[in-house]
Amino acid sequence: MIPANSGNSNLAMVSTATATAIVIADMIGVGVFTSLGFQVKDITSGFSLLLLWVVGGIAALCGALCYGELGAMFPRSSGEYNFLARAYHPAFGFLAGWVSATVGFAAPIALAAMAFGEYFKAIVPGIPPLVLGLAVCWLVALVHLRGIREGSAFQNIWTMLKLVLIIGFLIAGFVFGSAQSISFAPSRTDLPQVISAPFAISLVFVMYSYSGWNAAAYIVGEIREPHRSLPRALLTGTLIVAILYVGLNAVFLYTTPIDQMVGQIDVAVIAGRHIFGDWGGRLVGALICVGLVSSISAMTWIGPRVTVAVGEDMRLLSMFARKSRNDVPTTAILFQLGIVSLLLLTQSFEAVLEFIQFSLIFCSFFAVLGVIKLRYTHPTQPRPYRAWGYPVTPLIFLAVAGFMMYYLVTNRPVQSLAGFAMMIAGLAIYYASRLQDVSKPQYEM
Repeated sequence: MIPANSGNSNLAMVSTATATAIVIADMIGVGVFTSLGFQVKDITSGFSLLLLWVVGGIAALCGALCYGELGAMFPRSSGEYNFLARAYHPAFGFLAGWVSATVGFAAPIALAAMAFGEYFKAIVPGIPPLVLGLAVCWLVALVHLRGIREGSAFQNIWTMLKLVLIIGFLIAGFVFGSAQSISFAPSRTDLPQVISAPFAISLVFVMYSYSGWNAAAYIVGEIREPHRSLPRALLTGTLIVAILYVGLNAVFLYTTPIDQMVGQIDVAVIAGRHIFGDWGGRLVGALICVGLVSSISAMTWIGPRVTVAVGEDMRLLSMFARKSRNDVPTTAILFQLGIVSLLLLTQSFEAVLEFIQFSLIFCSFFAVLGVIKLRYTHPTQPRPYRAWGYPVTPLIFLAVAGFMMYYLVTNRPVQSLAGFAMMIAGLAIYYASRLQDVSKPQYEM
């Protein structure tokens, strides 16, 4: 039996800086560069549009605070698989692990890889996006197969490059961009827009852009001094991204006429042309490509850690717990890479993403709810870190996540139910392969 709070000391090589880089890299994908075009259809106030990203950032920070407490209490890599098992029951944890180990990370990687191919094609025409997508996934996986040190260096370099390029874009936008007639100051006319249905619906898509705020929790067992480093990484990474998201949307609105962004998915490219001229689109495309490499790297790193934890606990899946001499989960990485390649080749990753969205939010919701539950059921449990602002912070996150689940169920009932059904299907595997020592509870407080 592998204790749920165990961590391999040989693996504890990840610094706070690298853990923070993973959070930043996993969060900043294509969402922030594309979603504004749909928000400005019904929301025209600059203040209201930026408020969307501020509210989303606050909700993500509240979630990060709660995951910091859970990760410090139970420092085992695997995220919700570990947290839900400890807070509720191992079967509940397995449902989360089942989704993460199969398509929970593979589908977003495939989407990021295909987006990389599309944006890179604008820089160097003639190369099929599918080939580029497969190539970047395999090259990133090869780096992580070499070892944690190599993966850490790769992650830090690409994330730092991403940050430098985004900050450079922000500065250039405000310095060289032509100011549009839009105000970011609040006014009386903002209130009707803030309490409107379009604002609430837009918040759902803003929160999708913030997904990844919990990334470091999946590798907590590999982080040095996790009780200190994990909360710092989650909070610092999420705060940095929130500031960048508000800044990026401010630049888009400041430099580009709203009527040219309405309904457009390539908002960043349009803004780039307004700031830098005709070659600005290629420049922004290069920026997004750099960002996507670091995102793919982060998910390639953290996804297999869930699979390893599942393999350690389940006899039927024990092959996925195998590691190389340098403690790399080779089998789990190759397994995830195989799923990513299959999704890319079949072009089915967008459909998969649609039906796992509800499941992913569902697991995060109950993980944060577990913070409240454990405060009541196990008040004496050692908590090296306590979520700041409790119980307000978890309640804020639960309210936003609850609204997102409600929106998905009412607007995408088939996809949401399909995702939930996939989780339930995992119970068959769970009960087919009992935990390694069934005579004792797997997770003891």
